[in-house]
Amino acid sequence: MLSGTDLIFIAGFFVNFLFAFLIIRFIYYPRQSEHTYLFTFLAFNTVIYFIMNLFTSVELSIGAGFGLFALFSVLRYRTETVPIHEMTYLFLMVALPILNSVLLGAEEYEKMIIINVLITAVIWALEKGWGFAADVHSKEIVYEKIDLIHEDKRELMIADLRERTGLNVTKVDIQEINYLRDTVKAKIYYTDESGTR
Repeated sequence: MLSGTDLIFIAGFFVNFLFAFLIIRFIYYPRQSEHTYLFTFLAFNTVIYFIMNLFTSVELSIGAGFGLFALFSVLRYRTETVPIHEMTYLFLMVALPILNSVLLGAEEYEKMIIINVLITAVIWALEKGWGFAADVHSKEIVYEKIDLIHEDKRELMIADLRERTGLNVTKVDIQEINYLRDTVKAKIYYTDESGTR
């Protein structure tokens, strides 16, 4: 038989996961060409909620608590570089269950719902680009005109990319040069006034 505390904990989990799912599924997912991090975001959110509940329900030493969060702080994905946009969502998915667990433990249920709604609304507004002149997007590409990668020919490269992609390319960052294949890996930034990706 579940106690009242257990039922509150389970309800808190569903509230936390609901808002995490709404942010990832309806704000992050539709606007990204890469969906590599969806599992990571929701898995982090779920596990950290349960870890925070463990911190509040079981008497752990201060050393154990600091050790666990030190482990999180040095955790890095060395197989690939995680873009700053995705790192922001990862931080959000880590911070959300911590906030929810603390507020749940303090029995601040209304404040918990209000904070979740406000965070979701702010993220949605930022992704929509409200208050900004143009919606800036980015894509990673492989480009073969290696003679145009020099800084003094950057405008020619941007003009070529605009013609090839049909996008309003405004900036190009060269990330990796492959002299064997005469190609470069680059990230292009482009604006889209329509708000679609």
